[in-house]
Amino acid sequence: MELKQIKERIAAAIEEHAEEIFRIAGQIYQNPEAGYDEKKTSARIREVLEQYEIPYTYPHALTGVKASLQGKRSEARVCIMGELDAVRCSAHPDAKEGGVVHACGHHAQLAAMLAAAIGMKKSGVMDELDGDVCFFAVPAEEFIDLEYRKSLKDAGKICAYGGKQQLIAEGAFDDIDMAMMVHAQPNEEAGKLYSGGSNMGFLAKNITFRGKAAHGSTPFDGTNALNAAALAILGIHANRETFREEEKIRIHPIITKGGDVVNSVPDEVCIDTYVRGATLAAIKKGNAAVDRAMTGAAQMIGASVEWEDIPGYLPLVECEQLSEIFMENASQLIGEENIIHQKEIVGSTDAGDLSSVLPTIQPSFGGFSGGLHAKEFRVADKENAYILPAKIMANTAAELLVDGARLAKKVKQSFKPQMSKEEYLCYLKNE
Repeated sequence: MELKQIKERIAAAIEEHAEEIFRIAGQIYQNPEAGYDEKKTSARIREVLEQYEIPYTYPHALTGVKASLQGKRSEARVCIMGELDAVRCSAHPDAKEGGVVHACGHHAQLAAMLAAAIGMKKSGVMDELDGDVCFFAVPAEEFIDLEYRKSLKDAGKICAYGGKQQLIAEGAFDDIDMAMMVHAQPNEEAGKLYSGGSNMGFLAKNITFRGKAAHGSTPFDGTNALNAAALAILGIHANRETFREEEKIRIHPIITKGGDVVNSVPDEVCIDTYVRGATLAAIKKGNAAVDRAMTGAAQMIGASVEWEDIPGYLPLVECEQLSEIFMENASQLIGEENIIHQKEIVGSTDAGDLSSVLPTIQPSFGGFSGGLHAKEFRVADKENAYILPAKIMANTAAELLVDGARLAKKVKQSFKPQMSKEEYLCYLKNE
């Protein structure tokens, strides 16, 4: 069967099940869950896979679901991902208890992933492909609820706060040759594709200044930890002019504990901050500036300071060859004029971690109104949000795996990882 016919059959199968996909997306949207606690969402994914007789393994990283369709030979293995978790935005009208809501479009990712799986299963095209396709529902992309995740880590249930970080550590991607997923493009209702963009990585810091408590009327008897924290923040600001524009260093601390009572000299003050940057080297540079500011501020006041560095997410570096194949498949459906190239991606993602060890892409699609993580965020066009990305991802997987998986092998052979898996695991451990 020619590649064109394979793609036509996939598209037809996806369209045939479009209404079912819309229902599934709605069900996931109505049951948002925070990271590493996506029990209902994970169960719904498994129900759909069982309904369409797509084999899977579970659990991965507590709630993850890894399904697979086998080709006639297994020359390569392509992964299509979707993220299980939601974010917190209490102002959103659809927010559930605790402010949890799919204001980042992860329900759309899952819908598109499942639509691609259904299309490739029901069309029967796997018999024409020289490789396997994995459909991976992955947990905990949003870097939130850190106290809960710390409790999981302390209990030995996870070793990393991010879902894909944890999956890499567990070896869940060891049998995957390349991975793709899509993301919602904010404030873009039309059927447009944003591809080849980059985003910043980050490191998270929990900082504690310790002084000596005293009554507010005799401050000379104490050591004011809040003064040390305030000086540290000023020290960070004083370093900003030393950062180069291309490094894109962004440091945004908040005081999470400023003292206990107003008539006592604060003896414990806590700061949380991210250190963002365009590269790992930039993040390390920014982090060194923060460390100097904290140490110097504590010494000036006579306080002490301690901190914990938590590996956040690495910058996303998309695989150019894989991206080109994806964009070519997109242009066949939406036209080259609807592809926007090299637009910077807001925020950070653990897809960046995956891209450091594996050929990875995360283009973003229109079909959404409002900003990410905002109360205005909505699905504006279900076809653009769910169906179109599914067709393009499935078609890309098919093109990678025809003809002895020639293109998949080419992508795999040309990819130069930023880190080996062993190096990455040392990075996760702060070694």
